Amino acid sequence: MTVYATNGSRLYIGGPLAAKSTDFTVTDFASQTWVEVGETEGLGSVGDAAAEITFDSIAANRTRRIKGTRSAGTMEIVCGLDPEDAGQLALIAGEKAKGDFAFRVVLNDAPAGGTPSERMFVAQVGTAVEQFDAANNVVKLNTTLWVNSNVVKIAAEA
Repeated sequence: MTVYATNGSRLYIGGPLAAKSTDFTVTDFASQTWVEVGETEGLGSVGDAAAEITFDSIAANRTRRIKGTRSAGTMEIVCGLDPEDAGQLALIAGEKAKGDFAFRVVLNDAPAGGTPSERMFVAQVGTAVEQFDAANNVVKLNTTLWVNSNVVKIAAEA
């Protein structure tokens, strides 16, 4: 098994793409025009988790747990603020808009001469806030993506 670093990975935002009641596939993203989000420092996390449903059985004297709805979570993106970056401007515009947008993460795991793995999903841009911090810090754009679909995974290929 091979592990790899996050550095070199890239985040892209596409156009509006409505969530649907079935899982997305690669072909659902085929018509997207992707804009890279520049100066990313942190890409956060994304992936399905089931909600917990509990039931307290009196006779069994036991709490039972079952899986409920699935959520791909909230992805926290951190960028060095660049007011001229097209991808960051698209994130800021996305926060002002209603509805979902297509997103794509291209990882830094391509085998020699091959293609890297990718993750694609739809999300609403929930926040786009500037963080100023103290003297020896870069001004940042912090964005929260509310993921509203499954995460389509494309494996790296040689």
